[in-house]
Amino acid sequence: MAPPARRRQTEQQPVRRFAVVALLLLVLPAGAAVVTDANRHMGVATCSASNCHGKAEKSRSARVWLTEYRIWRTQDYHSRAYKTLSSPASQLIAQKLGIGSAQSSPLCLDCHASNVAIAKRGPKFQVADGVGCESCHGGAERWLDSHDNEGMTYAENVRNGMYPTADPVARAQLCLTCHMGTANKFATHRIMGAGHPRLYFEVENFTINQPPHYDDRDPRYRQRKGEVPRVNLWLIGQLESASRYLTLVQSRYLETGKLLPEFALYDCQGCHHPVETTPTAGEMRWTMARQAQGLVAGGPRLQDQHFRMLATAAAVIAPADLPSLTEQVNGLLRAGQAGREQTTRAAASLDAWLAARRNAWSKRAISTEQVRAIRKALVRDAAAGRVQDYATAEIGLISVQTLTIFLNDEQRLRGELDRLYAGLGGSATFRPGAYAAAARGVEVRF
Repeated sequence: MAPPARRRQTEQQPVRRFAVVALLLLVLPAGAAVVTDANRHMGVATCSASNCHGKAEKSRSARVWLTEYRIWRTQDYHSRAYKTLSSPASQLIAQKLGIGSAQSSPLCLDCHASNVAIAKRGPKFQVADGVGCESCHGGAERWLDSHDNEGMTYAENVRNGMYPTADPVARAQLCLTCHMGTANKFATHRIMGAGHPRLYFEVENFTINQPPHYDDRDPRYRQRKGEVPRVNLWLIGQLESASRYLTLVQSRYLETGKLLPEFALYDCQGCHHPVETTPTAGEMRWTMARQAQGLVAGGPRLQDQHFRMLATAAAVIAPADLPSLTEQVNGLLRAGQAGREQTTRAAASLDAWLAARRNAWSKRAISTEQVRAIRKALVRDAAAGRVQDYATAEIGLISVQTLTIFLNDEQRLRGELDRLYAGLGGSATFRPGAYAAAARGVEVRF
């Protein structure tokens, strides 16, 4: 399956991006609905009127744009999530899995729609709306009629059941329920073997590319919902992604034997990549750096891309934490080659390490100089050939672009970002040496 187009729309000119199309088909265990709030879901139609969130043009007087429905319907991939299930590719995956129609199977609907219980569906609710307003904002039964009342505050809406998407931690946790999975719903190796695409996620990049239906720089937005610097959103996204991954490592096991974590939690390209007869040193996936971590050549390796991002950040904002983080991550990777019990213990230990620092790291004031240092380190690691797996190169490059946007530097570095994306290629065409060469060619500009 061809990788998604990597173009990103900003307020300036388009630069390469990762589109939010990884939702192609996420097949999950039955009974694992995304939304578990107590309120009924009233349906997208309750928000779509021209005097509500369906205006053709942005309001100049209201505290929100009032064009949110139109943005969702015409630009947001979430509105196409259910329709995707009717595609030949989705139907073939469902056929291979023996689950009947993808458009009626809970295994698919749990992430491609607001698949709430029938008793929680209001009169205008339609599963065919896909991932709609209430998939993210929560069932609107108790706040629909009052949320736009004069004097109604965001905090009151949240108390009435609106999901607090303005809280970056809550937002990341919600997004990850589909974009990475949970203990009860997860794109397993068997499902991917049937044709499901590999999932990846970076909360700040995906938030911007959604596209947003609000402006978090608007003083009125910040007055109602607060302000979180986008670099902190990036860091929070890495922390929450790492923590969710560790939860999955402890809860998702191979369907046969249950001796190891799910193969989908291992580095996909560690196995699924071309193997030349005599590969050059720069193209080898298993290097002496992996041996220094205590890993065995040819053995499966757990993913570590989000931990690599955290290590890069720690070296700049919390250098005293870097040695213990490195030790914890290496312990997890070694355990992943040993067995279930060892892996579970190592994952729990690393998750506790993260939990002890999550709050302080999330709220840390990060200077512009520190952001530049983190970005420089990501590019430097790639240029030095220290990025040998696609998942780390992928999330690292997304992070470089996210930090570049934060620094308002995207216009200057558009050509360099394009060259990095060209060097990265796709998961099936990635070559560590080629990516390192691309990074060396642009490193001085960062």
